[in-house]
Amino acid sequence: MTQESPALQEARRIAEDVLFPAALEVDAAERVPESHLELLAERGFYGLAASPETTPLDVGDFSSVLRLIEVLASGCLTTTFVWIQHHGVLAAAETTKNRNLRENYLSDLVSGKRRGGIALGSALRTGPAPLRAEPVVGGYLLEGVAPWFTGWGMVDSLLVAGRTSDDTLVFAMLDVAESDVLHADPLELMAVQASGTVTLRFNRYFVPRDRIASTVPQADYLQGDSGSVRFNGALALGVAGRAIALLGDDAGGLPAELDAARASLVEAGAEELSEVRARASELAMRAASAAAVHHGSRSVLPGSHAQRLVREATFLLLFGSRPAIKSALLDRLTAPREPA
Repeated sequence: MTQESPALQEARRIAEDVLFPAALEVDAAERVPESHLELLAERGFYGLAASPETTPLDVGDFSSVLRLIEVLASGCLTTTFVWIQHHGVLAAAETTKNRNLRENYLSDLVSGKRRGGIALGSALRTGPAPLRAEPVVGGYLLEGVAPWFTGWGMVDSLLVAGRTSDDTLVFAMLDVAESDVLHADPLELMAVQASGTVTLRFNRYFVPRDRIASTVPQADYLQGDSGSVRFNGALALGVAGRAIALLGDDAGGLPAELDAARASLVEAGAEELSEVRARASELAMRAASAAAVHHGSRSVLPGSHAQRLVREATFLLLFGSRPAIKSALLDRLTAPREPA
C-alpha cells in the first residue's frame, strides 16, 4: 500500500477526531465553527490549491489532493464545503497577471489569514447572464445576481464572475461587505445550512481595474473547467465513504465501488468526466440510503448521521452540476432494472 502523504495523514486525524464528532452539531448550527476554519488554516490546508513552490503542504500527487478533500468531507461536509470554495480564489490570485492582486492577497490566502469564496454563476450558466459586467471608464459595473455564494460571514474575499454583452467573463476580487450596492439574501438549504450560502445582489457595483483578476471568453473557460468537477466529485466520495463506514460488515460491494470511483475520478479524461462525476454522486446517494436502511427507523431522527448523509448526498446530486452531468445522472437513475 502506498504511504499516505503527511498532509493526508493530518487530514484523516482532523476528520476523525474533530470534524466527524461535531458533524451533527454543525448540521444544526447557523454557521461553521470558527475553530474548524482556524484549525484548517493552522495546519496549512488553505494552501492546498497553491503551486508546489507556494503551498506549505506536503500533499503528494493529484490523487492525494482529491483523497484529502474526500477525507475531510467524510468528517463534515459543511465545513469542507466552506473551505473548498477558498481554492478558487487562491488559484485566481496565484495565476493572475494583476500584480496588485497577487502581491496584496496571495500570501494571506495561502496561509488562511484571508479566506475566500466564489460566485461564478455567470461563468457556468449558458443563456442570459445573471450577473452582467458593463465596461466603464476605469473598470466595470456589476449588475444583477450571483445566485450562489458560500461562506458569507466567514470569508473576507469574493471572486465573482460577471459577463459582458459579448460573453467575455470578467473575474473580479472583492472584499466581502454588505453595502447599498451589494446585498446578501440567505438561502434555506436541505443540507450544509451552516455554510452561509446566499444569493448576492449587485446594484451597479463599480469594480476598479486593479481588482480584475482576469478576463476570458466564456466558451474557453467552460472547456477548461475540469478541476472543480473533480473536486466536487471528491466531496461526494467523502459522503459515500462515511456511509460505507456506518454500514460496517453490511456494506456489501459498496467499498469496491468506492475504490473504482476514486480511481476513475483521477484518471478520467475530459470527455469521460461528466459520467465519472455522476457515478460518484449516485454512489453517495445509494450508500447513504443503505446506511439509513441499515440503522432502521431511528435514521429519520435529527440525531442520526444516516439522515444527515442522505440529505447531503441529495444535495451533491445537484450542487455544481452541468448539463452533461445532469444527463448522465438521469440516465443512471432512470435506467431500466432487471426484475428480481
